[in-house]
Amino acid sequence: MEAELIAWYGRAKRDLPWRHTHDPYAILVSEVMLQQTQVDRVVPRYLAWLQRWPTVEALANATAADVIRAWQGLGYNRRALALHHAAQAVAQDGWPDTLTALPGVGPYTAAALRNFAFGDVDILPHDVNVDRIERRTGHGFTGAAAQALMDLGATVCLARIPRCDVCPLAAACPSKGTRDTAARKQSRFEGSFRQRRAATLRLVSVADTPGESLDREAVEALVTDGLVIVLPNGTVALP
Repeated sequence: MEAELIAWYGRAKRDLPWRHTHDPYAILVSEVMLQQTQVDRVVPRYLAWLQRWPTVEALANATAADVIRAWQGLGYNRRALALHHAAQAVAQDGWPDTLTALPGVGPYTAAALRNFAFGDVDILPHDVNVDRIERRTGHGFTGAAAQALMDLGATVCLARIPRCDVCPLAAACPSKGTRDTAARKQSRFEGSFRQRRAATLRLVSVADTPGESLDREAVEALVTDGLVIVLPNGTVALP
């Protein structure tokens, strides 16, 4: 089954910029950006980010304020600070043996780095796509099929409307034609506290802003996350 999948990947793989490098820093940037953000939104931001900060040392030397500004529009802004802190840690001490020691790097991201950057094909990074394919097929894949699994899960073996008619694994798949139940949808962004936070951060990213003119609860949450600071005169600024 894995051989069929890898052969299909050779014909149908997506041409994504982070697949043209084994630089662990570039792979880390892509993995952090891809958390909870769609691929088509990430690609131009990834390219712009690496043009501005092409090395881990370059990002480590950036200011937190510039990093936050550059992240605007990708959402979940704490990821930007985690990436910045991880770059600072690597610039100072190198890549650790235990990658989850880096800020913002969990088991999946660590496994992706091990496989895609450091060449450890014995490790299979498990995301929702990989888990879904293994559950449906009842087959355990190796790390050599990681990229193929991610493409199959993103384009063919979809959760709600799987495209079994074009799936290279359909002939041997016991779940052919099966649809997953709808997952619980994320709460609406419009009118949410997340929107209020995002709007407040955008204002502060443009210029330091008097606290009394901002959403107090949003400012408090952003301070807690380290995304803004309140100066002694009450002005809210990026760190």
